Amino acid sequence: MRKVRIANSDEDISAIGLGCMGMSGGYGPPDDAESIATIHAALEAGITLIDTGDFYGMGHNEMLIGQALKGKRERAFLSVKFGAMRGPDGTYGSYDLRPAAVKNFLAYSLRRLGTHYIDLYQPARYDRSVALEDTLGAIADLKQAGYVRHIGLSEVSGRTLTRAAANFPIAALQIEYSLASRSIEREVLPAARALAVPVVAYGALSRGLISDAALTQGVASNGVRARMPRFAPENIQPNRALLEALAAIAKARGASLAQLAFAWLRTRGPDIVPLIGARTRAQLADALAGFDMLLSDDELAAIERVLPPGAIAGERYGPAAMKHLDSELPG
Repeated sequence: MRKVRIANSDEDISAIGLGCMGMSGGYGPPDDAESIATIHAALEAGITLIDTGDFYGMGHNEMLIGQALKGKRERAFLSVKFGAMRGPDGTYGSYDLRPAAVKNFLAYSLRRLGTHYIDLYQPARYDRSVALEDTLGAIADLKQAGYVRHIGLSEVSGRTLTRAAANFPIAALQIEYSLASRSIEREVLPAARALAVPVVAYGALSRGLISDAALTQGVASNGVRARMPRFAPENIQPNRALLEALAAIAKARGASLAQLAFAWLRTRGPDIVPLIGARTRAQLADALAGFDMLLSDDELAAIERVLPPGAIAGERYGPAAMKHLDSELPG
């Protein structure tokens, strides 16, 4: 497993991470036993980066990971996002990034994960109602106390990243990046590279849109996908046409659509750390095979022709959620 150096440190993480959100619902009923086996398989494959959020499954995801890492904690680099507010019916609300809230969220995460420290702690979104410096200052206090090892950011613009990095040692930036979502190439990625901050890329398959199953069986627009405009009736058909052209490239290579998507991410630079959102060992193995693929210049050119930036119909989130994406908002 190749390694990537996180910023402002002498520490390396695996060049591929395991994103655990789907293990707590959203894409069908969870299977804790299979999820734990998948986490163990990822560790055996050399993956050290294990990513979660304290609001995934409203705590279930952290407890699941805590169970999986019993006796294995030192083998994992735990990345935790926080700040999202949820209701008892599972709905998402706003974000709370006040310093007191930050420390409260962290206390509960430590207990659920069964650990004394978190390797990378980051607000899931930038809440503009709270000064960024206050939020990151609270994380810095936790870092000083030994509860957090590194400070991260998620879904911020290049200007916000630059502002934060001027005052705090930002270790990594997590943001959506895939064949279907390439907006970071305009401003965010150049800013991250100027600061030598690696990008942890989630949504590599655009919630299963880029998959053979989406073409052969269709994708139910429920759960997480119910909030994703790309799966809306008016968008799914034009997107399907694009994916059929992409699937032809994958078929010529003897690969699955998912493998092609992961292989493409590998070409985006050594500072891109893709998250595999696998729920099963089979999905994990399929994704890892994609990272072993080396795409030719001709294949990359063909992919660019059939799926150029901005070609996918529909925003990556609904209107309410898009308002929380500093990475997508004008200055």
